[in-house]
Amino acid sequence: MKAYERFLKYVAVWTASDENSKSVPTTKRQLDLGALLVEEMKALGLSDVKMDEYGYVYGYLPATEGMEAVPALGLIAHLDTAPDYNGRDVKPQLIENYDGKDVELGTSGKVLTVKDFPRLSSYKGRTLITTDGTSLLGADDKAGIAEILTVVEELMQEKTPHGKLCIAFTPDEEVGGGADYLKLSEFGAVYGYTLDGSHEGEIQFENFNAAGAEVIVHGVNVHPGSAKDIMKNAQTIAMELHGMLPKAECPEKTEGYEGFYHLMEFNGTVEQAVMKYIIRDFDPVLFDVKQEKLRQAVAQINAIYGEGTAEVKIEESYRNMREKIEPCMQLIEYAKAACKEAGVEPDVSPIRGGTDGARLSFRGLPCPNLGTGGDGFHGPFEHITVEGMDLSVEIVKKIIKKM
Repeated sequence: MKAYERFLKYVAVWTASDENSKSVPTTKRQLDLGALLVEEMKALGLSDVKMDEYGYVYGYLPATEGMEAVPALGLIAHLDTAPDYNGRDVKPQLIENYDGKDVELGTSGKVLTVKDFPRLSSYKGRTLITTDGTSLLGADDKAGIAEILTVVEELMQEKTPHGKLCIAFTPDEEVGGGADYLKLSEFGAVYGYTLDGSHEGEIQFENFNAAGAEVIVHGVNVHPGSAKDIMKNAQTIAMELHGMLPKAECPEKTEGYEGFYHLMEFNGTVEQAVMKYIIRDFDPVLFDVKQEKLRQAVAQINAIYGEGTAEVKIEESYRNMREKIEPCMQLIEYAKAACKEAGVEPDVSPIRGGTDGARLSFRGLPCPNLGTGGDGFHGPFEHITVEGMDLSVEIVKKIIKKM
């Protein structure tokens, strides 16, 4: 099967995870795709195929004769789609010989535009796969799953010499849990790649340092007619506190290696206001500085309105995996060389977000991230090309030959 054929089969399975669920996996529907993949992997001839009690799917392609000493390589993608947008009843549109122009998404009234996604124009002549505007597509990350299994099938068909390949498909990546229960000692890989990026040729080994922060502001509520010098409106105090943070350090004004504070939620009454932030920066020093600035803002509010008016709790989520990849930069060099050999310009760029690869790297499995050919993830404008998927398959095959 071609990668896109597998992909179209997988996107028919609804696998959205649930950030409010405490179960593992967070949704049982992810097990539906896991069970389908177990059967497909067995049919391909992979060994030790199973889905464990947490919904993680494992399978192995043993090393070919004479390649047993090559370090075992992990190939990892995730089962779930983002809960941000409808992922049920996906109806893909296939546009052969795409003309490089704007695309109407079914009868939804939504339009995939070159203005918003400039890379679209470079896909002229390709077969473009889009949504019909009523759902996301699922390329994040069912494209990665499809490409991994296509790599395995083609290596076997072509009788390409290779070291041991360790395959894992994980649940709950989109809600931050994808790396939690991967059994690394049993998995057995020395190095790994996640196939969870966007356009083909993308190579990522840097991600944000990340933290979550909750600020609680306590107010005093009395009748507004007699409130002078008594009332403390927690909502206005919270807004004052937010205004103390650097105004240019927000998602809508930053790019590249620039970090930010992002106010995710604001709920309040006169009596109490709660603000939830995420804090991001690639530089560990600047990451610490951002956390300290938030603490200083809280201290300043308490100096103005009285001790205990505001409080903050900060919890770190994940760290930049660069420090874990730097000792094994051959993984990046392999990927860059593989891209060039496949006729794709390598794009080494930072991830302005997180990845299971980062958490796996800190757990002991160095794991940069590769593009899959898709774009516009987590919403109705998600799209991918058949040719981009084929190129992503070729890149991974060429990496394996270099191990």
